[in-house]
Amino acid sequence: MSLDQSFVGRTYPPTAPYQVGREKIREFARAIGATDAAYHDPEAARALGHPDVVAPPTFPIVLTMAANQQMIEDPDLAIDYTRVVHGDQRFAYTRPVVAGDELVCVNAIEEITGRAGHVFVTSRTEVTTTAGEPVVTAWMKLVVRGEA
Repeated sequence: MSLDQSFVGRTYPPTAPYQVGREKIREFARAIGATDAAYHDPEAARALGHPDVVAPPTFPIVLTMAANQQMIEDPDLAIDYTRVVHGDQRFAYTRPVVAGDELVCVNAIEEITGRAGHVFVTSRTEVTTTAGEPVVTAWMKLVVRGEA
């Protein structure tokens, strides 16, 4: 399988705004076993200089997945999702995500490479506030397995 290299650089439309809620942060923290008080208690977060509870570092996956769906479901790119495994995930923060943030994501295809019969697709998702303030950049690598 190969994917069209001309898709490198393609940018998808911004996602609908995502309202980061205190309970969503707490639920995510509990789900991953993150017990830091700043993830659960607004006063503990304020003591550290945050306006409200702060999200664990991997929390943006919740909203970046919607942006990546645009790429995965792009009929012109034609990724066979039945052959996909998650290869890598990275985050680079400008500032933490906190309860009360209203965030949008813009996803772009950064790289498409092939090795050993497999295709590697790297996307970059810029997460900003609705006012355009940068918050975090997330990279995701999908591996589209070749035929066995």
